[in-house]
Amino acid sequence: MILWNKPSLQMMERTIDAATFRQKVISNNVANVDTPYFKRSDVVFEDLLQQELQTQTIEGYRTDPRHIPIGRKTTVSPEVMRDEKSLMNNNFNNVDIDYEMTLLAKNQLRYNVLMTQVNHDLKMFRTAINGGR
Repeated sequence: MILWNKPSLQMMERTIDAATFRQKVISNNVANVDTPYFKRSDVVFEDLLQQELQTQTIEGYRTDPRHIPIGRKTTVSPEVMRDEKSLMNNNFNNVDIDYEMTLLAKNQLRYNVLMTQVNHDLKMFRTAINGGR
């Protein structure tokens, strides 16, 4: 359906996917807090998305695949960055459990806000389709 294919919903979908991916990476860091020589990882998405939004040109909407595309369409995907430089423990592990738990809580709040926004947008679509009833 055309209504669900809006750029804002697509951007929220990618951000929700990134939050889910970040949850897995942080959980892996927490699970390996006592593993010798383990290096923590982090997910980079918001910075990449911001850079893409600043450089993106306007894209025309095509109702038929034979239409000439206007602008460009790019997708940003989350990337995992490994922290090789810092050192936290004597066993050469750099996972700080307090910091990871803070990141976990922050990510959970971000995910909840995104899901609330998606639910609100879908409710507005439903209201528009039902004629305000």
